Amino acid sequence: MTTKRLFILLLVMGAGMSLIFLLPNIPNTQPVGIELTLPMSLGQWQGKEEAVTEKERSVLGSETEFARKVYRNDMNDEIHVSIVLGGHDMNTSIHRPERCLPAQGWTIVNSSRLAIPVKAPEDEWLKVTRLYNQRLVKDREGRPFKWYSLDYYWFVGSTDTTASHFTRTYFDLRDRLLKGYNQRWAYITVAAILRNDIASEKDQQLKEFIQELVPIIHKPSLKYH
Repeated sequence: MTTKRLFILLLVMGAGMSLIFLLPNIPNTQPVGIELTLPMSLGQWQGKEEAVTEKERSVLGSETEFARKVYRNDMNDEIHVSIVLGGHDMNTSIHRPERCLPAQGWTIVNSSRLAIPVKAPEDEWLKVTRLYNQRLVKDREGRPFKWYSLDYYWFVGSTDTTASHFTRTYFDLRDRLLKGYNQRWAYITVAAILRNDIASEKDQQLKEFIQELVPIIHKPSLKYH
């Protein structure tokens, strides 16, 4: 019985691995579903270019493209916006925050999904992942205290949007395997550090910012999942 089970397991594994040979060597790349240019201003917010580190460029690969700005209003609030547009290699081009934030010293306290009403150009519901994070830092006297932050993120392909990394991976494999093309996904994050803010107030601020941003950077052909 053990030998029979082992044979079946090897057969299933072999069949699964053989699917690799069905993937196109160089999938056709579809048109990008976003505008890779962030606006200089957005309502009350004024944007300033924010640098992309050499480490990010080396880890994410040479085909990866970036757009990144920090926005400030008259109250000196800050919102950090980043677009990472992946290349052909699905394994290196997109890293979700659940991997990146802990490497930067943040601990993810809570993760949830939200749907934000947007005009794109018709009424749609943009689903995003919300991360509530904390980080232990020290003041000038060396006394420890905690910082908190909010990160909203979602993925945009040529035709699809999703808040889920696993759904994006499914779409990517489906398109490469069955349709022979690469959607060339982008990962968008809108984030802010909580200083003296109440989390609910910062949540509302980020939602309103996203509502203004999406019609500018999303192309109208996108489907919202």
